[in-house]
Amino acid sequence: MPDVVVIGAGAVGAACAYYAARAGLDTLVVDRGSVAAGTTGAGEGNVLVSDKAPGPELALALLSRDLWLGLAEDSDDGGFEYERKGGLVVARNSHELAALTALAEAQAEQGTEHAVVPADALTDHEPHLAPGLAGGVLYPQDAQVQPALAAARLIRRGAERFGRGTLMLRTGVTVTGLLRAGERVTGVATDHGDILAGAVVKAAGTWGGEIAAMAGTLLPILPRRGFVLVTEPLGDPLIRHKVYTAAHVTDVASDAEALETSAVVEATPSGPVLVGASRERVGFDRTTSVPALERLARQAVELFPVLAGRRVIRAYCGFRPYCPDHLPVIGQDPAVPGLHHACGHEGAGIGLAPATGHLITQTLTGAVPDLDLRPFLPGRFQEAHR
Repeated sequence: MPDVVVIGAGAVGAACAYYAARAGLDTLVVDRGSVAAGTTGAGEGNVLVSDKAPGPELALALLSRDLWLGLAEDSDDGGFEYERKGGLVVARNSHELAALTALAEAQAEQGTEHAVVPADALTDHEPHLAPGLAGGVLYPQDAQVQPALAAARLIRRGAERFGRGTLMLRTGVTVTGLLRAGERVTGVATDHGDILAGAVVKAAGTWGGEIAAMAGTLLPILPRRGFVLVTEPLGDPLIRHKVYTAAHVTDVASDAEALETSAVVEATPSGPVLVGASRERVGFDRTTSVPALERLARQAVELFPVLAGRRVIRAYCGFRPYCPDHLPVIGQDPAVPGLHHACGHEGAGIGLAPATGHLITQTLTGAVPDLDLRPFLPGRFQEAHR
């Protein structure tokens, strides 16, 4: 009987399990697929502070960025391709540049680092950027990981390193219900039998709402589809940072169901360039959207004309776990003792995973959380519903 069962072996679930094991809790991770088989495996690995509005999510992102840095430095297992590449957000006109500058100054009050880049200095940072841009803001704290590798190695580190708490993984196991003793959750029912546990952490990503419903809890988490283009490997490092337009910041905060695209372009250590990001709410429809891919390709070439002659070798899609208020759900369920939520991170799950796992473990062990969890608690949706 483990102390904790974590539902979900993506980046968030892996981080929850890692920190729980490090705190001395015997932990079991279950997933109906393989490690990183869901949203994590379809992500770009963003560890960003640049696209977070001042407030609770930015505080979470800054904490998580520091934790990622520490995890990356502890790399005797080879690490997970952590790159401190920084982010460059560019503006097409003076209006966008003024808005970006105001945002950066507000973010700086919470501890972000930035530098405003005038138009004539953009190519000092990105030599292949298109001419005619109005300027930009450079965020040196933005970083990148290989998401599937990060999830796998967090689970492995937790399983191998901590003598006080064990970490085990069972894949191909589907949760079919929650076990209860009175109001308290005491484990999970699965298609491979019941698993008793002291607590359950739900890190099921896009399916977080379905698992919560098994406990009678309302969590309005919806899938938000996104595509990523992958170019052929490029011989030269044409792109140095994670580069995106001011429109991306707006799209992240949007509630629209219809297709939205805003180019996010970056190179990878192995050579290909990744091009995102699109957003649309179409349920779990995996049909390839040619209009979305065309728009992403066109916007990438508008930012970096040098990409016009490069080939795209594949495209893939994933589903971000979207919450209506654009904040993740982190903390213990107020109506269901023993059930802890760690989901609803939308497109920021990779970047926010360590902070989420760290904070969830603090609640499991009775420690005072390093951040005020009130903005993230699941009860906010029940209160709104009432």
